Formats: sequence, structure tokens, C-alpha cells
Amino acid sequence: MCGIWALFGSDECLSVQCTSAMKIAHRGPDAFRFENVNGYTNCCFGFHRLAIVDQLYGMQPLRIKKFPFLWLCYNGEIYNHHRLKDVFEFEHQTKVDGEILLHLYDRFGIEKMASLLDGVFAFVLLDTANKKVFLGRDTYGVRPMFKLLTDDGFLAVSSEAKGLTEITHSMASQVRVVPFPPGHFEAFNLKLSGKVESIQMDQFHSCVDEPAHSIYDSVGKLPSGFQLETVKSNIRTLFENAVKKRLMAHRRIGCLLSGGLDSSLVAATLVKLAKQEELKYPVQTFAIGAEDSPDIQAARKVAKYIGSEHHEVSFTPEEGIKVVKEVIFHLECYDITTIRASVGMYLVSRFIREKTDSVVIFSGEGADELTQGYIYFHKAPSPKAAAEESVRLMKELYLFDVLRADRTTAAHGLELRVPFLDHRFTAYYLSLPEEMRVPKDGVEKFLLRSAFAGENLIPDDILWRRKEAFSDGITSVKKSWYTSLQEHIESEVNDSDLEMAAKTFPFNPPKTKEGYYFRQIFEELYPGRCEWTPHYWMPRWINATDPSARTLSIYKPDKDQ
Repeated sequence: MCGIWALFGSDECLSVQCTSAMKIAHRGPDAFRFENVNGYTNCCFGFHRLAIVDQLYGMQPLRIKKFPFLWLCYNGEIYNHHRLKDVFEFEHQTKVDGEILLHLYDRFGIEKMASLLDGVFAFVLLDTANKKVFLGRDTYGVRPMFKLLTDDGFLAVSSEAKGLTEITHSMASQVRVVPFPPGHFEAFNLKLSGKVESIQMDQFHSCVDEPAHSIYDSVGKLPSGFQLETVKSNIRTLFENAVKKRLMAHRRIGCLLSGGLDSSLVAATLVKLAKQEELKYPVQTFAIGAEDSPDIQAARKVAKYIGSEHHEVSFTPEEGIKVVKEVIFHLECYDITTIRASVGMYLVSRFIREKTDSVVIFSGEGADELTQGYIYFHKAPSPKAAAEESVRLMKELYLFDVLRADRTTAAHGLELRVPFLDHRFTAYYLSLPEEMRVPKDGVEKFLLRSAFAGENLIPDDILWRRKEAFSDGITSVKKSWYTSLQEHIESEVNDSDLEMAAKTFPFNPPKTKEGYYFRQIFEELYPGRCEWTPHYWMPRWINATDPSARTLSIYKPDKDQ
């Protein structure tokens, strides 16, 4: 996890450039470099480094002797870089995984280069020999990237939108800062002035495609057919491989553990593989919640079962309310469920950074979207509708859950890894018959649970534990985070504010006091940037006014109703 920043064709003064680049310094606390491109006016790169692989040669923009005309600034991890190096017999100058991009681009061009990468990434690649600039982002947008492009050819790129807002303020007219679309690359012609011209925007991979790099995957060819036992075996194999390839790191590895199904499977598999790989340290797991919260108790049980070095972070609603503004600053978002769920993740990430030496953090994001884990999937009118909804959620992960996971960890200089969003795993799971993937017997994620039944990887009661919303699970059974937050907001937003919401906020007008409260804070931090949240995350197939799972009749929490 790093912070990348670049300008092409800018006549901004150096102080504005540096100030803007430093706004994403939290993403890379280990080192910073700001460099101008030789031979071109008004072109520069900024890079904040979190050193995970090759601490000696890992600074960026990355340049090697074989390709002096190529400049690479990227954020991510390429898990198959060793395999690609061996298959194509590349001679590497460094141990940096990103060096493989330079060799692949020189050999095959940008589109095939991107399609062969197994990992998560956002990159800016400058080819001065051919006067081209390329941008690209991984399939699910696990690594963030925003761009600003003007009609007269000025291009700015940043890992987070906040790195571009000061630049737009100095322009005669405000231009849009937009997220770069996941699974796409864009090509630009570069002029000597540093100005650019967009010439191509293409999708190199979608969530339903079998990834091109799978032919180089260590799993090899899986048994075919949709017999249940074959499918369950394939799920286990692909998931374990997804975790294994993500062990690539020279820094200590830890795992967020809520005690729910997804994080428990990740943590248990991580501990199992760490022992096989003979890591020199025990895997640390981290849970947050009140002492009597469901998540804390479940996580404690899982940690004891798998033998991790477990840490618990105490959570109180008062502390959660205190950091809401900080959370919104890092999220650059006013979506209700995203903010509500981000508070706990932000606080546990802060603890990890301040109190431990774990830097690479595994998490269970993506599982609910992929495996139909949200409670409202029980209300799907048909398996086909459920499958279509699953794909829609996967395509929007970069706007919601993936955004939350990245920003809350990156805020504290941690690197997030999400094995449930492994290309081969997701492509296989989404290829399964629609009827096989729906909830069964009143249990969501039935197929995923069944795949690990009898494997003794995690306790059976955890394997079949019902869905608990993260923002609910971290607080006391006596009083939820949801309820405490509503009580606080009652004193901050009055009825007349809400009645005028559509006039005050014409785009995405909030319909609840909580939505109004978050939107007020967002507008204070990022005025005029409401389009960064294109719509609210809401459950389907019910008449919901709130994204909380508690709006569904099938959800019966043990806490206050």
C-alpha cells in the first residue's frame, strides 16, 4: 500500500504541487519522493512509500537501466510476478514486484500487460520514447486511483481525491475529480508541453471473466463439472491459494477478526499457511468491540481455536462518535452504511499502527457481495435476480466496502489484503449455477459454509453463525452502536433540517437525520464534491429507508429492536 500522485501539463507552482501531494502522506509513512520528468515541462511524480517488498530498491517512480525511457508509479502487489518472470525469462534488476509491469509492457504492450497481472494495483506508466502515458486499475478497485482531466490536456492523478482538490481550486473553473474505473486502462498521447490527449479507454478484465493470468496460476487446472463435492473442493482449493499468494511480504502480517464467517475463514487459513511456510512470528489477529459484544466473544473463540496472537480493542459509542469526522475525511464519502461500518475498522487500524508491528493486514471484504451474504438476499425473487445483484455489488465494491476497507487501513499506514477478491476465486464462484449460490434453509452463504463443513478449520458454531452487521456486532448487547449514534444525531439535526434536505442537498438528498448529519460533515470537508458518492448503498427487494440489516423482518438481533 502506497500513495501515488502525478501531474502532466501543470503550470501549478511547486508549493501547490507539494502541498497537494502531501495530502495522501498517510498512505506511505516510510519515505517520500517528488521528481520532475527530464525533458518535459510541467510533468512530475509524487510517491509516498510503505515498504513491504525490497526495502532497498523499492522507491518510485521506478526506473531500471534496461528501460530508461519508462517511468512507473504504482500502488499495489503483483502476486504472480515471480511466475511471470520465470515463464517469460525476464531479467530483473530489483526485487520489487512492480518491476514486472515494465518488462510486460515492453514485450506485449499495455493491454496484455494489464490482463496478465494477478494482484491489486493502480498505476501511472510514462513511456517517453513513444510519448505515451497509461493509467490502469485492478478489477475490483482494491487499490484506489482518482483522475482530473481538463479539455485543454491537463492530467492529474492521485490515490485519493483529496490529493487533487487544491489543484482544482486554483483553476479558473472547477473540473471534476473522478474515480478511475476498475478493470480498465487508459492511454494518452504526451506532448512536449506535458499536456496529454486521451486516445483509448478499454476494459481489460471484468469480474465475470476468467482472468488471462490463470494459465500461470499455481493451482493449475481444476476438476470440472458442477457436482456438489467437486465444487466444494474447488472452492477450498482456490480460497487457500488466494490466501497463500498474499503472504508475499517482508513486513509482519496480521488479520482483522470479527468472529463472523468471512474473517474467521481468512484468519484460520492464514494461520494454517503461516505455519506451513514457517513464518518467524505468530500471526496477530485483531478484534474490536465492547466486552459483551457478539463480535468480541466470537473472535476470542476463533483466535483460541486457531492459535493466533489475539488482540482486543475496546469500543465505546462515545469514542465512535468522536472520530466520525476523521472517518469521513479519509473516506471522502457520505454513504450511511459505509461510514457507520468504517468507525470500528478505523479505530482497530489505529490500534494496530500504534501498538503492534503488524503492517500487512488481511480482511474478509468482498465475501458478502460474492457469496450473497447480505440478509436481504433471502428476499430475492429468483436465483437469476440474486446472481445479477451479486454481480452488481461486485462492480460497485470500489464505491463502498472496498473503499471503506482501503481508507480506514490506509489512514494509519497499513496495507490491506483481501483474498475473497482473488480473480480466480471470484471468476469460479460467479460461474457456478445460479441455483447453487442462493441462500438455503434460511442460511445465507450456504454454499461457502458447506464447502468448509467437516474441515475443522474453524468451530462449527462460527461456520454457521448468522450474519451480524459489523456496526451492530461491535457494541454491547444492551445497546447497539446504531442506537447510540441515532441518539447523538437527534441533538445535532432537527426536524426542520430534514424537511429542507432536498433543497439544501439537491443531489442525493438524505432521507434520515443520520444521512443529513454525515452529509453536513462531508460538505464542510469537501464542498461541491457530492458526486463522489453517486448513490447510497441500500438493500434490494424491500421498502427500506435505512441500509441497516435490521430493516429486514428476517433479521432478529439479540440487542434492542
